[in-house]
Amino acid sequence: MRVTYPHMGHMWICIKGMLEYLGVEVVIPPPSSKKTMQLGVKHGPEFACMPLKLNLGNFMEAAQMGADTVVMAGGCGPCRFGYYAQVEHAILNDLGYRYQLVVLEPPEKHIAELIGKIRYITQNRSWFKVIKGIRLGYLKASAVDHVEQRAYYSRPRELRPGETERALKQALAIIIAAKTPEEMPAALDAALKIMNGVAVDQHRPVVRIGLVGEIFTLLEPFANQEIERKLGKMGVEVDRSIHLSEWINDHLFMGLVKNERSSKPAKEKGLSYLGHTVGGHGLETVGSTILYAEQGFDGVIQLLPFTCMPEIVAQSILPQVSSDLGIPVMTLIVDEQSGEAGMVTRLEAFVDLLNRKKEIREGTA
Repeated sequence: MRVTYPHMGHMWICIKGMLEYLGVEVVIPPPSSKKTMQLGVKHGPEFACMPLKLNLGNFMEAAQMGADTVVMAGGCGPCRFGYYAQVEHAILNDLGYRYQLVVLEPPEKHIAELIGKIRYITQNRSWFKVIKGIRLGYLKASAVDHVEQRAYYSRPRELRPGETERALKQALAIIIAAKTPEEMPAALDAALKIMNGVAVDQHRPVVRIGLVGEIFTLLEPFANQEIERKLGKMGVEVDRSIHLSEWINDHLFMGLVKNERSSKPAKEKGLSYLGHTVGGHGLETVGSTILYAEQGFDGVIQLLPFTCMPEIVAQSILPQVSSDLGIPVMTLIVDEQSGEAGMVTRLEAFVDLLNRKKEIREGTA
């Protein structure tokens, strides 16, 4: 069995660590690129969202590297993601790819099925070993999130251009190299030491923007055209409303890991405008925007793939949230036609607006 899975930001780091610890051979697709997108667009449904097309391209590229088993998350509710694994598998079969498909459904709905799938992937390893492997994957996801959050702070304040990106690359390499759960605390300390070593100007004025929206578009830099780096260069400190370790804790561990970020406060806030879940991360998008306004952020950017139904619902609510709470909100919709120049122009205009509002508010204009 040679297992592959789609790219979604740095998710590959924690899954690779977990599966290799359990003795499973892993095939990591090349990072998502224009070639990946072209493959997905050519063979995927026209009006499917970007995640499906990029996943499809990932699997086709991984097959050329010898992968024979696809592992995908499942889902339930209004979001179409719940059946994307089956759609992708059917397309791959039609194209002659003979993948075994393993879909990991949410444990709150399909706990017995999830256990069976884990046993299959890990080739009946002992549960003690499996639990340690899952713990290693989670610790790697949490460590990656911690160093990324340090990068959010240092990017707009760094004294030497590009130092944050160089430090982040080194920090991630240390996390990737850790082979066991016991090695992770020291790896995290070393990674954070590197990130804290970035020289910054703590008094440099910056604007703060919260990033909300659909999880894949938020986490995958190819999908969002590396918006975090672009905003950092524009003097913006960002905060992403969704992190991988938070998602794992909420949906796989049922919130059992304490002292970690959770989507629960955002969901509770979102109910005041939506009243009920709308699938995907639509409820969290609205609730996170409210939280960012209450925390004094200067603005919010919503990111979503074209045709994403839950985020379209959230998008229709955000103008009212913006008006009620006085926080500017901009929506960016991405697909295979999105161009970098157009995104940069919109980001620059939005950041200029926020800078101007901040100067007026602080009396420095």
